[in-house]
Amino acid sequence: MRARSHQPGFTLIELLVVVVVIAIIVSIGLLSLGVLGDDRQLRREAYRIGSLLEVAQDEAIMQGREFGLEVMRNSYRFVEFDALQRRWADVPAEDIFRARQLPDNVEFDLRLEEKSVQLKFDAADLSEPEEERQRDSRDDYAPHVLIFSSGDTTPFQLRLVDTQQDQTVILTGDITGKIDVLTESEERDALLR
Repeated sequence: MRARSHQPGFTLIELLVVVVVIAIIVSIGLLSLGVLGDDRQLRREAYRIGSLLEVAQDEAIMQGREFGLEVMRNSYRFVEFDALQRRWADVPAEDIFRARQLPDNVEFDLRLEEKSVQLKFDAADLSEPEEERQRDSRDDYAPHVLIFSSGDTTPFQLRLVDTQQDQTVILTGDITGKIDVLTESEERDALLR
């Protein structure tokens, strides 16, 4: 009688089980990345706006200037108050405060003093010629969020809404200039505390 030799190794069934387990883990990982990817895009955009607001606050304090943030439906821009002409104007030659467009399928929802603001699609035209400066729309123009030379800002709640994924990230600012970025669930948790 021959003795069976026992060779170390894996059976075909053991290898198939390992492959199936790895495939399940990889697919769960890819699905979670797909779901969280858009939330990260919204957060990144909210943090970018928050950082720009903080830079505007610093510039306002250091230079004694008044800035403002104008919010449109899917874009935003910074403006400054020209004390000599007593009106709001585009920020001259500062690339950091240029107008910016939101990614596709992302829109703003702005709330000031707990009231929703009806946002336009286009920015106000602040570059009309000197001759046309008689009582026009620029005299009544004011940006949505004011950034004063003291560092104080208009309290606001700016929601970035992904219309396709039904996700929302909230950028809030208080009167002292403190800026926070939250998701809707984080905001609910904060309100319950």
